[in-house]
Amino acid sequence: QVQLQESGPGLVKPSQTLSLTCTVSGGSITDSNYAWNWIRQPPGKGLEWMGVIASDGSTSYSPSFKSRTSISRDTSKNQFSLQLRSVTPEDTAVYYCTKQSWRVPVDWGQGTQVTVSS
Repeated sequence: QVQLQESGPGLVKPSQTLSLTCTVSGGSITDSNYAWNWIRQPPGKGLEWMGVIASDGSTSYSPSFKSRTSISRDTSKNQFSLQLRSVTPEDTAVYYCTKQSWRVPVDWGQGTQVTVSS
């Protein structure tokens, strides 16, 4: 059973960079059967897909976030990370990392609340 755990600061100041890490256990992020996503949910809104990193390390981003988002990985730690630059209060959300199979998230982390505020 794969488990995912998000970690990172819960409070980020406007204009700074939000950095989150997802630690994966019970499976490898290099497994070619899966890809690994970041998804968020702002308060009162629906889920927003931000981007994905594949088992070979290639990435793809939502057009909504592409200009200020980077997803990377550390295979030695079985982790993948999100960086969201130039944040504003509108980036306040619960951020989730997920495992994806056939383009469908099949396992989710518990989510981490990130608030953007001065």
